[in-house]
Amino acid sequence: MGKLNWDELADKALAGSCLTTMEALSVLRSADEELLPLMQAAFKVRSHYYGRKVKLNMIMNAKSGLCPEDCGYCSQSIVSTAPIEKYVMLDKPTLIAGAKEALARQAGTYCIVASGRGPTERELDQVIEAVEEIRSTMPLKICACLGLLKEGQAQRLAQAGVHRYNHNLNTSSSHYTSITQTHTYEDRIGTVQRAKESGMSPCSGVIIGMGESDEDIVEMAMTLRSLDADSIPINFLNAIPGTPLEHMEPVAPLKALKTLALFRLICPSKELRAAGGREIRLRSLQPLALYAVNSLFVGDYLTTEGQDVSADHRMIEDLGFEIERYAVPV
Repeated sequence: MGKLNWDELADKALAGSCLTTMEALSVLRSADEELLPLMQAAFKVRSHYYGRKVKLNMIMNAKSGLCPEDCGYCSQSIVSTAPIEKYVMLDKPTLIAGAKEALARQAGTYCIVASGRGPTERELDQVIEAVEEIRSTMPLKICACLGLLKEGQAQRLAQAGVHRYNHNLNTSSSHYTSITQTHTYEDRIGTVQRAKESGMSPCSGVIIGMGESDEDIVEMAMTLRSLDADSIPINFLNAIPGTPLEHMEPVAPLKALKTLALFRLICPSKELRAAGGREIRLRSLQPLALYAVNSLFVGDYLTTEGQDVSADHRMIEDLGFEIERYAVPV
């Protein structure tokens, strides 16, 4: 498939039409020598909606380990033997200190993430108290990722000033039971919809490299398009020793870039984020990711290290891109 055809797919995306399954598969299975024309097509769509701006997000691991779920990719799950730090929900001063660090890293969104099936009312109270103070004192958007939400919990978070709620689909519906057994794909869909109904912006993404097929990847992108997720973090499996997926074959850098291009063409107007695993899977090709995505996590992830923040800032600057500044009312 040649450059002109990639341009045609970009124009199709910009016109609001969805790629067909065959077109989507052609992106993932394109020849390696077609990578630059493909990324240029992705950039045509990305630049239409976001210009050369890059959004930065920072994660705070607010509660680590102690999780009863059996997610095969996760070092915090009950089936993991990975030697990670485990602790209960961080207190309000620590969560607020994390927000200040997010500002120092030039992040516009501060992500409060907690392990577990879902938050207890006490844990929700702790997060809400911190969010209310952060919102009243700092120009930050707040994203919460606390697991499955019960009735009324999404509304409480929205009322406290949480802008966005993250709950990743992680993989396709058909591949889901090979990754997780303790909750269902429908549970995850329901939480995304509940967050959306509360008025929070829905954030939901995927993990690439868990044994899924190309068809599964296309299904993930199509599902997130139909869910109308505003923000889509695209993670690449970091096969952590001690987890059931520790022996998975790593995603090759070129396949990772083709995947990012695919998500841009299927979800053209959405905030796409190169998320966990980008450093170890894209390696020296990391800068090319920004021709498809418009968002990055800066700093460490939940139990794994990220790239040095100054390196991310330099990468953005060297490309001639600019960090997007938020003007969030306080």
